[in-house]
Amino acid sequence: MRAPRSLQWRLSLWLGIGMALLWLATALVTIRNLRHELDMVFDSALEETAQRLLPLAVLDIIGREDDGVTSQKIATLRTHDEYFTYVVRDDKGNVLLRSHGADDATFPPYSGMGFVNSPTHRIYFDAALQGTVTIAVAEPLAHRRAVGNQTFIGLMLAFGPLVVLSLLGVWVIVRVSVAPIRAFRTGIEQRGGGDLSPLPAVDLPSEIEPVAEALNSLLDRLRRVLEAERSFTASSAHELRTPVAAALAQTQRLISESTDPATLDRATQIETALRRLARLSEKLMHLARAEGGRLRLEQAADIAPVLRMVAKEMAKGTADRIELGLPPGPVLSRMDPDAFAILSRNLIENALKHGAHDDPIHVALSEDGVLVVTNAGPAVPPETLARLTRPFERGDTRASGSGLGLAIAKAIASGVGGKLTLTSPLPGQTGGFEARFHPNPNGPRKSAKGVFS
Repeated sequence: MRAPRSLQWRLSLWLGIGMALLWLATALVTIRNLRHELDMVFDSALEETAQRLLPLAVLDIIGREDDGVTSQKIATLRTHDEYFTYVVRDDKGNVLLRSHGADDATFPPYSGMGFVNSPTHRIYFDAALQGTVTIAVAEPLAHRRAVGNQTFIGLMLAFGPLVVLSLLGVWVIVRVSVAPIRAFRTGIEQRGGGDLSPLPAVDLPSEIEPVAEALNSLLDRLRRVLEAERSFTASSAHELRTPVAAALAQTQRLISESTDPATLDRATQIETALRRLARLSEKLMHLARAEGGRLRLEQAADIAPVLRMVAKEMAKGTADRIELGLPPGPVLSRMDPDAFAILSRNLIENALKHGAHDDPIHVALSEDGVLVVTNAGPAVPPETLARLTRPFERGDTRASGSGLGLAIAKAIASGVGGKLTLTSPLPGQTGGFEARFHPNPNGPRKSAKGVFS
């Protein structure tokens, strides 16, 4: 038997088993003591019966001797169960009087006053007239066992519901006692990847409280380290924007004023590098924000217009390669619209840059907020696909880029408790690439199809 992993069920199981064993031991001890008391009561009844019958039997025997009658059997008025039977004998062992249903073979010869046991009966002997008249009263041992068994069954029937109620009470008490632990566990399970705030540790047992304190201390240290890294990344990217923009402006002015071909070519290369640096700084700011959390709203908002605006903006200069599919109704989500815009922009930009330039890009949003971006092109090897969401990782491509687009999208997906899945090749095809963002990976899945325009 495998022990349950739940602390609640372990405590309930072992406390329940212990209580059941305690009740059983108590019942057995009670039955043992009760049997002893019953034996004393039955023995007292045998002795009392003998002492009450013997004087009457002596008087009856003396009267019969005057009439010449030597032996008599007591008749019964009606049929009934006889638990006590008796015989009266003289000093020679002759039976002078017997009860109805008494069997002479049941009664051994008189050996002295007191109790004796035969294989089937408990017998009490008494004597009168200086031992010339004796009486033996017998009770079947089976009768005593039957009474003891009935008492045991009655006690078990009384203890049975009590044991069941006790087990139920143990389960309720344990469940109430571990409620703070369950709440603490639920708080951990519901945490998003970017939420490092302290966990509420209210009314925790003293054995669990140090664990909660250590966990909150660890979360606080991680939060400070990550905030320092994000602040440095964001600050560095922000501080780079101004000098890069100034250098880019000076370079563009140099290009417009230069007449020397060599200088013009060199200035153009510098402009290209500065533009790449400007895009990199923007990507770093997006990555810092994506990893910084606070990507969810208190109330749900429609994100379909956000995707339409991003797709329309990015379709400029791409010969209308973007095919957008939106559901007919609103798509309500608690995801921050700016974060959703950054995520969708990076996924679409990745498809435009690395997909086949002659084929369209399909962008679809489902009613439950699932965003799917697909593009044609050669299949991506599995080992490359597994590392594409790491910062500064790029596949086998000649297209320009910083290797941060998919990393930003994954960081945003993790921050809102969602999941980003990359697939290549497309199902049923030899090539193609799909990026799928699901805001609730554990919820019901709907097909990301809409009205394409």
